Amino acid sequence: MNQIADRIANFQELMKKHKIDAYIVPTADYHQSEYVGDYFKEREFLTGFTGSAGTAVVTKNSAYLWTDGRYFLQAATQLKGTGVQLMKMGEPEVPTIEEFLKAELKENEVLGFDGRTIGEQEGEQFAEIVEEKNGNIVYEYDLLGELWSNRPEMSKKPAFLLPLNYAGESVESKLTRVRKVMKEHKATMQILASLDDIDWMLNIRGDDVEYSPLLLSYAIVKMDEVELYVDAEKLDEELKKHLQDSHVKVYAYDSIYQRVKEISENETVMVDPRQVNYALFNNIPKEVKVVKEENPIILMKAVKNDIEVENIRNAHIKDGVAHTKYMYWLKKHVGKEKITEISASDKLAAFRAEQEGYLWPSFGPISAYKEHGAIVHYSATEETDVELRPEGLLLSDTGGNYWEGSTDITRTIALGEVSAEEKRHFTTVAISMLKLAETTFLYGCTGMNLDCIAREPFWRQHLNYNHGTGHGVGYLANIHEEPQRFQWKFNQDNNHPLEEHMVITDEPGLYIEGSHGVRIENELLVKKDVSNEYGQFMKFEILTFVPIDLDAIDATIMTTEEKELLNAYHKDVYSIVSPYLNDEEKEWLKLYTREV
Repeated sequence: MNQIADRIANFQELMKKHKIDAYIVPTADYHQSEYVGDYFKEREFLTGFTGSAGTAVVTKNSAYLWTDGRYFLQAATQLKGTGVQLMKMGEPEVPTIEEFLKAELKENEVLGFDGRTIGEQEGEQFAEIVEEKNGNIVYEYDLLGELWSNRPEMSKKPAFLLPLNYAGESVESKLTRVRKVMKEHKATMQILASLDDIDWMLNIRGDDVEYSPLLLSYAIVKMDEVELYVDAEKLDEELKKHLQDSHVKVYAYDSIYQRVKEISENETVMVDPRQVNYALFNNIPKEVKVVKEENPIILMKAVKNDIEVENIRNAHIKDGVAHTKYMYWLKKHVGKEKITEISASDKLAAFRAEQEGYLWPSFGPISAYKEHGAIVHYSATEETDVELRPEGLLLSDTGGNYWEGSTDITRTIALGEVSAEEKRHFTTVAISMLKLAETTFLYGCTGMNLDCIAREPFWRQHLNYNHGTGHGVGYLANIHEEPQRFQWKFNQDNNHPLEEHMVITDEPGLYIEGSHGVRIENELLVKKDVSNEYGQFMKFEILTFVPIDLDAIDATIMTTEEKELLNAYHKDVYSIVSPYLNDEEKEWLKLYTREV
């Protein structure tokens, strides 16, 4: 841990050299991606905190890390002894980063950050704070780059084409839709920096971002062509021809910043300020008219086409088979051979790899035994990797990228005897998950409207969980996708109506610090239901088919309706998954999908 403390001291010396009084280090690449490649893990390098979300702020004499409720326990452990102070986001008496800077920065002081790693909207908020104090922002320096001597290289992995039988819509059709929206806003060009949007639009994918199959790139959409800024070495001849046929011209990845400086004042540029970085936006000449509008691709790609929907269903069958085989294996082998959190997770990945069309994991696996399950986004390391025993609960939150789409599934598994409290908590989570999936609602409802349905079984017992109930899922892209989500607390990201053919997770949980954690997650497809004089009703189709562990169910606290929901789900699980299992696995599945 002293190594981290020394690193921060050296960083503060660099700040002093550049006359910077406070410096922000986010968890970000140049595209505001959720997961980032090794080259971009500056916050992790500086603080030692390995969670996927967090922001460090270093002042002349101190260092701080802000992260959300998923990571409070993990961050507290990893920051111990480093001198970095944990700031628990959303907790009473804990200021936001903006509030902290308002209080901390003095008159005429300088705030620094790498402008490529800070979103434009966030950067503007910081600029307002600094201006109030007659200070200055310096965004030209990557100070971590100066300090990080053995920094990994930026990814050189090849890109690949997503054929039409997977994408379901041609590049020409997608560009026509994008340009229609541009015309509505009288824009002559649109700047894109969000990787999943660019890849969706051009039917390409890559392997530059950890877990997400995305290609590091920027794009400028014009009315007659697209400019793609990418490392051309990643493009094979097939991709080059695909891009050429789609009227896409290729330019060097980093040259986007100079290109933006040269935009003619005759152009009208459409930009989503939430999806471009501060440096890129501020490189647009002041005389150019800028139209700040939501990127239309966000909603276009969230609403899956018919081919994508059918592919996604197939991906989930494969994933269900792999996960069911894993549950069977785990139940049969725990206590008879050495299995740890990591080796168990590796075994699940191996079962997935047996499935045709599997590529790689869709996010970092969570394999959390007993008290580790209470750490919402726990990630096992060599130091924390514990052996599984035939007792207690194992929480497994994992996913796979297949040609047919990306999956995200959580199951909590009883490895042996579990307590009455653990069964009550497990059953509450299962009831919550199934009730939300069964909900019928009127079109116009958002995830915010429906989230309370999932929480009611918890609130009735004066319990709760400190995360959203569900998020959108991309098609072979980001596992967390806007704009759909189940989250009862209002923010700009959860107020969009649930549209037909959106995919969203359903993942309530309960976490008892020092004891256990339970989370059960299925993916849902939004579908139309009855339309009548009251409006268009909507419903969900369950996409995930893996048994809910009956060894942890307490049927005595379930209503007749709740039991019927569980039994109906398990009937579908057996029907869909059993044809792909051997005789022993099939008999086991029959037992674990029996009626309660």
